[in-house]
Amino acid sequence: MTELVIFDCRAAFFGDNSTELRCCARVAAVSMVQVTPDSRVGESPCSAIRHRRRRPLPISVPRPDAALFGAPKHPSRPTTTEREAQVIRSRGTSTRLLAAASLGVLVFVAGCAGSQNTPNTANSVDEGTPVSGGSAHILQVAEPMALDPAKLSNTWAHTPTLGNALYGELMVNDTETFEVGYKMATDFSSTDGGLTFNLVLRPGLEFTDGTPLDAEAVRFNWERLKDPQLGSTSIRQARMIAALEVVEPTVLEVTMTGPNPYFAEALVAGALNWIASPTALQKGQQAFDENPVGAGPFVLTRWTRQGEIELERNPGYWDAPKPYLDRITLQAVPDASQRLNAVATGAADLASESNAGNIGKAEMQGLQFEVVPTGGGQMIAMNHRRAPFDDPRARRAVQLALDTDALNTVVYNGEGEVPAALFPDGSPFYSDIDLQGSDSAEAQRLFDELADEGKPVSFSFMSYPSSESKVAAEAVQAQLSSYDNVEMRVEMLDIGGATARAGNRDFDMTITTAIIQDPDFPLWMAFHSQSPGNFVGIDDPQLDAALDLGRVAPTPDERKAAYRTAQERIKEVVPGVWYTRAVPAAIYGPDVRGVEMYTLGSIQPEELWMNP
Repeated sequence: MTELVIFDCRAAFFGDNSTELRCCARVAAVSMVQVTPDSRVGESPCSAIRHRRRRPLPISVPRPDAALFGAPKHPSRPTTTEREAQVIRSRGTSTRLLAAASLGVLVFVAGCAGSQNTPNTANSVDEGTPVSGGSAHILQVAEPMALDPAKLSNTWAHTPTLGNALYGELMVNDTETFEVGYKMATDFSSTDGGLTFNLVLRPGLEFTDGTPLDAEAVRFNWERLKDPQLGSTSIRQARMIAALEVVEPTVLEVTMTGPNPYFAEALVAGALNWIASPTALQKGQQAFDENPVGAGPFVLTRWTRQGEIELERNPGYWDAPKPYLDRITLQAVPDASQRLNAVATGAADLASESNAGNIGKAEMQGLQFEVVPTGGGQMIAMNHRRAPFDDPRARRAVQLALDTDALNTVVYNGEGEVPAALFPDGSPFYSDIDLQGSDSAEAQRLFDELADEGKPVSFSFMSYPSSESKVAAEAVQAQLSSYDNVEMRVEMLDIGGATARAGNRDFDMTITTAIIQDPDFPLWMAFHSQSPGNFVGIDDPQLDAALDLGRVAPTPDERKAAYRTAQERIKEVVPGVWYTRAVPAAIYGPDVRGVEMYTLGSIQPEELWMNP
């Protein structure tokens, strides 16, 4: 799905039942567990949703297609224990406004300074000492178009595990506090309010071809992401950079197009976080796909398109003794039921998950899982750049015509959550501004008005290959079929074709995500008229002004006021129809340990290990 990434709330619990139960009321449908006033912290549905593991229970489930996944790898599975989440955090001068929300916490970050990492062990339990050896079969939602990091996307519904495996990470962020933790970089800080940053790398880093991963290599990778001919979704982040200068072999000075103290959150969410060998990239795409060269924990041994990607341990990885696994096999499985059944029967060890219904089923089947709770949500986007949705009446008519609760029932079996407001209740940025409503009579009036003017609403819904996208498109088509003077067609594309079309803004309607942590990067990127990530083509001066002010506002109150205006304008311009909260998640079997995610469900394969 197209990435319009908006970051906000995460789950945080302080041992208070009232806070716990407010959260549980919102996630009970997902976790399928009864909530009572006597529920204790760690036993309610929130415990399953707040980026924590669940103890598996024995259960029999149907076997997946053996021709697709092969025989189960683990015919007998022992009960597992939960583990201590070792979360890398940075200590620095960042100022953060931390406020408990009903579904989590939203953080105001005044800077991204800091260079010393310490592990977080709060609210966690020991899972044991990592054991080296073994292999894992991991399912992704999407098939990669190519292995160039510029062609990969660092969100759970695309190819994050592959990117992290081949190229490693410069930085990660904590999905509960959003603090930056350092991996191949050791610092990314600003002393002038986000106008310039210094990126500092670990000394002695090398790609697997023996060339240095230094500041010049980073500069080369980041500069090429700005090229629209490359077609990278990370052009959105790259074009926020005005200039790059190598100061020392391990220091890159980054000058922004304007002050942006929140840029680290944007950096980790895309291909800026993955650095490939310039020498290898300059050999061309075909040669690079045959032999991709990074400095990540794994190296490619075989890639069968529309099949499996096999990788083996990189013996020269900088962070020994990681990676713990000897081999991993990645496979794209767009169908949600097949992903769940494969993990449940042992045909796969771990799967990135995008379906809210699968989380509840995983809970019932005794699987372990992690969810990165979010605000915002998934949106059926309408392209403002061309007919029919260049007319705001057409956008409003479609929005009023669609019953989002019915869409949730069809697509997610009623287990998703339809966003009522952009920010969740309890967020410091929450405003009582309804995102949308349904009114079939007004919708028909608008359809008729447009038809009388010779502009009947006729368009195509461009669907991605995932089962959820297909079902959503067909459900929208079915609902609109009950109205006169509106016609919708469904185009089913593979991930490469859909991504290319979205990148070229060649669509009438498609699915995007607008997922909220801190509001700056995602809201500015998705809806500012000057943003290269403005897929839907919004051009609203009042919204631009509010987003610009939110980025640089000197106080939390001024920032909150700016984003209230932004919410009012987003509702007015109708970017699309918000139909469910996003579910960045991972489902995995009881032998799997070390599942760590950053940004929007990006799994770090170097941390994985198998219970012997």
